[in-house]
Amino acid sequence: MARIAGVNIPTQKRVLISLQYIHGIGQCLAREICEKVSIPPERRVNELSDAEILQIRETIDRDYLVEGDLRRETGTNVKRLKDLGCYRGLRHRRSLPSRGQRTHTNARTRKGPAKAIAGKKK
Repeated sequence: MARIAGVNIPTQKRVLISLQYIHGIGQCLAREICEKVSIPPERRVNELSDAEILQIRETIDRDYLVEGDLRRETGTNVKRLKDLGCYRGLRHRRSLPSRGQRTHTNARTRKGPAKAIAGKKK
């Protein structure tokens, strides 16, 4: 089991897919990391040598913001918006969509399950 950035990545999958298990690394960044370390993305994680895994780990630590640091930064950004009292901050505070989506009928993921309103029946 290879451990990169505090995450156990699956060993049976390809390197390109396994790197995406790390929070903050998507398909594009995973491909970029494979190119930097010069590992073909088709190779499986269990076929990598310890030196290659170490090289991947060092590249991620040096060049990218992932896992806890990324979560902390996004959390502080949201907290800053809330403290400023700007529109986006107010939307975060009320747990509503903050990017202009309609909320009259949609936004159930953000608002949570629908609450029944007394006396609504006709």
